Amino acid sequence: MAYSGFSLEGRVALVTGAARGIGEALAVGLAEAGADVAVSDMASRIELARDTQARVEALGVRSSTHELDVLDVASISPAIDRIVEEYGQLDILINNAGIRIPRPALEVTEADWDATVDTNLKGLFFCAQAAARPMIEQGWGRIVNIGSQFSAVGSAGRAPYIASKHGVLGLTRALAAEWTPYGVTVNAIGPGPTETPGVLAAYNRTPEELQAEYADKMPLGRRMQPEELVGAAIFLASPASGATTGHLLLVDGGWTAL
Repeated sequence: MAYSGFSLEGRVALVTGAARGIGEALAVGLAEAGADVAVSDMASRIELARDTQARVEALGVRSSTHELDVLDVASISPAIDRIVEEYGQLDILINNAGIRIPRPALEVTEADWDATVDTNLKGLFFCAQAAARPMIEQGWGRIVNIGSQFSAVGSAGRAPYIASKHGVLGLTRALAAEWTPYGVTVNAIGPGPTETPGVLAAYNRTPEELQAEYADKMPLGRRMQPEELVGAAIFLASPASGATTGHLLLVDGGWTAL
């Protein structure tokens, strides 16, 4: 008999920030593992999110698109409630929505700080809180927060981002301690440098320039592709990870090994 521990058939997932990049790849990857997938993003990216929905539906599972801006905390619970009503359950949350504003610490403004921390940490918490309620009620759930290799190490020029991603790890551990007894595991993935539209825009460089920049900084010798994070997400979202909680799974091309 084939091992079924990684199957997501019969599960319903929500992926935030699913219009492009890592969120899009993870939404499609969860669908490939059998999950129905609700995709969400902010209003300005809703058409791109619908493109992700189309990719998910092409795999033969259910999908829908939902406007969800994690900076609008009051809108988070109603959006998740609508997803639970539509699908009858919510089993998996991929907390992916996030931003970065690379800037030397002496040049960081209050607006830079607030936008980064409110999106990457505050919004992530309130999405987890809203998703945990139906998960705890049903006695099973998987919350996967997207952190960073910078959840574990530091670097110059990224102070607000690194503060927020260290916060993601601490929050992951706190929520795991609180919710695992109710059947809801909480873990984080720590991606290393990954080629996404957001990164290309933030650093104003070509893909070739970005690849060359990291060739000597990580054993992998290149930036990762979003699809290389799918396996980690499927594991942490699956029955196979039932005893894994409060964990940061680094998928960083060896960045933190050096």
